[in-house]
Amino acid sequence: MPTRRRCAWVFTLLVLLAGASLCAALMVGSMRIGVAQVLDALGGTRGTEQDIVRLLRLPRALAAFATGGLLALAGALMQVLLRNPLADPYVLGVSGGAAVGALGAMMAGLGSLAVDLGAAGGALAAIVLVFAVAQREFARAHLFGALDASPRLLLTGVILAAGWGAIITLMLTLAPEGRLRGMLFWLMGDLNGAQSWMPALLVLAAVLAITYPVARDLNVLLRGETIAQALGVHVVSLRRNAYLAASAATALAVTTAGAIAFVGLVVPHALRLALGNDQRVLLPASAITGGTLLVFADTAARTLFAPQELPVGVITALLGVPVFIWLLSRNPARK
Repeated sequence: MPTRRRCAWVFTLLVLLAGASLCAALMVGSMRIGVAQVLDALGGTRGTEQDIVRLLRLPRALAAFATGGLLALAGALMQVLLRNPLADPYVLGVSGGAAVGALGAMMAGLGSLAVDLGAAGGALAAIVLVFAVAQREFARAHLFGALDASPRLLLTGVILAAGWGAIITLMLTLAPEGRLRGMLFWLMGDLNGAQSWMPALLVLAAVLAITYPVARDLNVLLRGETIAQALGVHVVSLRRNAYLAASAATALAVTTAGAIAFVGLVVPHALRLALGNDQRVLLPASAITGGTLLVFADTAARTLFAPQELPVGVITALLGVPVFIWLLSRNPARK
């Protein structure tokens, strides 16, 4: 178990990296802007460079930070909920439901607001479907004590995700050529034009505020449902609340920026190796690190091949695959 001093050093480093990522996002782009202009823009001074920082880059950077934090935090919660270090925010099909709703709005030629509402509605439908099954499985687990609901819940999510995937493939096949590119960008993650950073940041803070007080109970839950019940943890309500918090975080992240891969999988897994599996440390560290990673990835996505912009999900996948293979080679996954 890492010492408190080590955790303090790691958290200090994470906060500094978060600040560096936001500074880089504000300064780097098709027009490079110096530190003085960035400070002037944040102070309210008007001008071309200042408007670019305040009206374009700052909202996008904050949206990226909030989205990455939501995905990483949801991933950490899902890995506790399913007691599987390889679980990610999309494992229960929330992303698939959101994608069906968003792509449906795009196929109909509706505006960005309708796309966001469609994504939110699809995510809500997926949450309700899985929650209906989860309630029954959690109740059975509570009734029979030794029964673990995690495998059946995971299987339910995988099956629903496959169903959503089939519908998405059908929609892409039938989509008009002129709308196909935008639909594919959304599916791979796209922060271009993302301005709704405030709801995402508020939900990120709310999920942390809800889950952090029960972090000790989540630690006990990792040892098994029977042990947790014996130690006085109300397993059914804890699992329900963790699932709803992770689902809400995933739904808003997908609504804000589309489906972005690997952030919710790699970040909690990597931090677990560095900081241990104490959720009191892991949950806030995941939120900070996930936000930082996505801000750096989005900055790279819009600058590497400028003026052409890449989907940010491409960058996270290209980074996530080798990093995760390396993590697995150092520390094979354990239950």
